Amino acid sequence: MKFTLSWLKDHLDTTATLDEITEALTDIGLEVEGVADPAARLRDFTIGRVLAAEKHPDADRLRVCRVMTDEGEKQIVCGAPNAREGITVVIAKPGTYVPGIDTTIQVGKIRGVESHGMMASEREMELSDEHAGIIELPSGEVGQSFGDWLAEHDPARVDPVIEIAITPNRPDALGVRGIARDLAARGLGRMKPRESWPVPGAFASPVGVGIDPDTLDGCPVFAGRVIRGLTNGPSPAWLQERLRAIGLRPISALVDITNYFTFDMNRPLHVFDADGLSRNLCIHRAKGGEVIRTLDEREHILAPGMMVIADDNGPQSIAGIMGGEASGVTEGTTTVFLESAFWDHVQIALAGRALRITSDARYRFERGIDPASVLSGLEDATRMILDLCGGEASEVVVAGAEPDQGRAYRFDPAQLRRLVGMEIGADEQRAILGRLGFRLEGDMAHVPSWRPDVQGEADLVEEVARIASLGRLEGQPLPRPSGVARPVMTTQQRRREAARRTCAALGYNECVSYSFIDRTSAALFGGGADATMLENPISSEMSHMRPSLLPGLLQAAARNQARGFSDLALFEVGPVFSGGEPGEQAEQVAGLLVGRTQAKDVHGESRAVDVFDAKADAEALLAAMQAPASAQIRRGGPEWWHPGRHGVIGLGPKKVLGVFGELHPRILAAMDVKGPAVGFVLWPDAVPAARRGSATRPALILSDLQAVERDFAFVVDAETDAAALVAAAASADRALIERVRVFDQFVGGSLGEGRKSLALSVRLQPRETTLTEAEIERLSGRIIEQVRKATGAVLRG
Repeated sequence: MKFTLSWLKDHLDTTATLDEITEALTDIGLEVEGVADPAARLRDFTIGRVLAAEKHPDADRLRVCRVMTDEGEKQIVCGAPNAREGITVVIAKPGTYVPGIDTTIQVGKIRGVESHGMMASEREMELSDEHAGIIELPSGEVGQSFGDWLAEHDPARVDPVIEIAITPNRPDALGVRGIARDLAARGLGRMKPRESWPVPGAFASPVGVGIDPDTLDGCPVFAGRVIRGLTNGPSPAWLQERLRAIGLRPISALVDITNYFTFDMNRPLHVFDADGLSRNLCIHRAKGGEVIRTLDEREHILAPGMMVIADDNGPQSIAGIMGGEASGVTEGTTTVFLESAFWDHVQIALAGRALRITSDARYRFERGIDPASVLSGLEDATRMILDLCGGEASEVVVAGAEPDQGRAYRFDPAQLRRLVGMEIGADEQRAILGRLGFRLEGDMAHVPSWRPDVQGEADLVEEVARIASLGRLEGQPLPRPSGVARPVMTTQQRRREAARRTCAALGYNECVSYSFIDRTSAALFGGGADATMLENPISSEMSHMRPSLLPGLLQAAARNQARGFSDLALFEVGPVFSGGEPGEQAEQVAGLLVGRTQAKDVHGESRAVDVFDAKADAEALLAAMQAPASAQIRRGGPEWWHPGRHGVIGLGPKKVLGVFGELHPRILAAMDVKGPAVGFVLWPDAVPAARRGSATRPALILSDLQAVERDFAFVVDAETDAAALVAAAASADRALIERVRVFDQFVGGSLGEGRKSLALSVRLQPRETTLTEAEIERLSGRIIEQVRKATGAVLRG
């Protein structure tokens, strides 16, 4: 929203400076985005007087002038035909930047004669396109700033232009008067009264108006009148300058007047050439397929239900958005129909977006117009048309009635302290609301018609705080609670936080991907069913809710590989979905390793990532989430894992905590990822709660007795899991056996086809007495027997 300072002062009687106004605007929520102050660019130009002007010795068209300036008499060479003795001119001294020629003036020689400055023309100072000669001022003191002289004698030439950002909830600030009202409420001046006097009709309107019953919800009131015998010439200079200042091109008096009221009062209007209309105007809904050529010289096909203003020949305007070219006014227009209406903002927004039409009228109507301004805006515009274009006006014709949007809310001054924390007296609060246009009756505040955003008691408090300035807020320390505060994070939240921190510590980079993926990727990981399909997807690549976090990580890996990053460690924590119902959602932690463990280095070994890297990271995360150490690893994971290079971590056949392993080559090919690629998927919610209620660690129990380690080599079938041997050996004596681990594997050779040898190291830790050799031998026998019973293994000779 742009406006000039002089335009603002048409509504606001103020002595505030430009800086005070812009600072107040931002403080009350109308953020100033920019200020164009022509006077600031002209402050370095000063007024001088030509004492003498003689012909240049070496150039017929140049004059060597002696000019009196604030720095004394100076010699300036000038080529303007009107440079002569006795005139008052505008001087650009050395060091002054001249915007029209993008040059900083310096002392120089012109045809061998020194020149100490320049006498400027209007074009050189970007005041106009005039360049026939230098500026001749009718008055002015030597040394006076030219910007100050213009501000006093021709203020329109240096009128500052202010641009503010308007939030969607403040349609009233889309008019200069609404902005002035806020500034007056702040105390920067007094609102000038503005009254609308009805223009008496000289004759009955030959054009009638109507609204179809099914359109009353979109247009409750439609008014207008005919003005005949007018002359549509150029608008006056003041109006043209005002429109140019805010970026609008003057067209003709009639069009400029409607544009003026659009920005002045936030009251869009439209004028039809009455000679181009066929009888009466009616607002109705389009049947669909109608074609209208609008004022922007484009043809639009109307969709069913869109509101139009039509006569017997068809649509003449797209309601509240843009008029039709056929009934647009021209320089030869002598009779017009001036219309003013109130439109439903939602229907205007939907039609404007569908037709892709951007206009000032649509911008305002879809945010909300004061419904009480329909008739007053019509009367004000009529009076200006008669003043500028002549003619006579008919009686006003009206269809429908202005909607009653009156509402009132209880006003309690004590709410300001409770909701905002500000201390303002009740009388001052009531005065602020009164200056904003609210009508106070007892403890009820009646909302003005131009404020559709005020919808409750809290909004009244916000208005007071906004105008009084939130800068008056003073920070207050929160009360310190006594004792130790109870934890506020849930177990699930703590687990997710622990998973994030652990992954970051292990060298992973966190990804945050969309919860929606394409059907093909979802199907690769057990999803893609209709239950997880979106009814209105953003795009075809986001049609389904993700069944796993792995597709998003693989897509991120593919994008990185395409850009030359081949070694990756990525993780994500987020929800996955097995269906569309509320209970069909679970939290998941997933990690992905692609490429090699580290970059090539003469001091280190670089190798391809493998399943054991993923296993170690998965176990580290489970430990951080306080999962039981007794978790078992088995096969039988989903089909997107490599069948022989993955493991399922669980606390039994049904309690699955996660899966780790190498991704199936088929999956990598489908996702365009170059392997090797390993990863893990964990379910934090499946981790059972810790039995201990305390967050403190248990006491460390150490034994002062010597531990004993014994190694065993067993021959088993090649398909036997090493985990089965480890579990069987550990079960021989839970109290003495502290740890069992696999340290060697041998396949083939003398063992024969389909056989392998697994070597176990068993650590025995006594607690009460040192183990004797006989006790160790007996325990070793039990270990061998337990492994034999569980797996059919035999001790290797």
